[in-house]
Amino acid sequence: MAEIGFYHLTRTSLDVALPKLLGRVLATGGRAVVKTASEDRVAALDTALWLCPDPDWLPHGTRATGEADLQPIWLTTDDEAPNGARHLFLVEGAESARLAAFERVFDLFDGRDEDAVAAARQRWAAAKAAGHTLTYWRQTERGWEKG
Repeated sequence: MAEIGFYHLTRTSLDVALPKLLGRVLATGGRAVVKTASEDRVAALDTALWLCPDPDWLPHGTRATGEADLQPIWLTTDDEAPNGARHLFLVEGAESARLAAFERVFDLFDGRDEDAVAAARQRWAAAKAAGHTLTYWRQTERGWEKG
């Protein structure tokens, strides 16, 4: 079973929060897959990761750039981990049928969108019923706090 953290975005956008979390994974020598709901979002995140100031280097790739096995971070709409990642980031309501294949899953959702919050609650209930270990994190003035 995976450890799944639900990350309730209330103070920053995904484009600001995601790079910091990915940076922490890379700092431990880990690899990550970021699964999105659309190819447009893959393209937007690709640009955001190249331009983010903190951390200033997040090597990554997409289907368009190829060579998935060489990429520490892989951005995709598919339920895959071609780079051997043990960390999965689910954004914009993306879901995976392969949660147990990962050590850690990060489910990031927009706390200012009632539909996104309701969908996250449904994913929480499904993950709990499947026996995964769950944690809840929310953004505060001091950063991420476990709830």
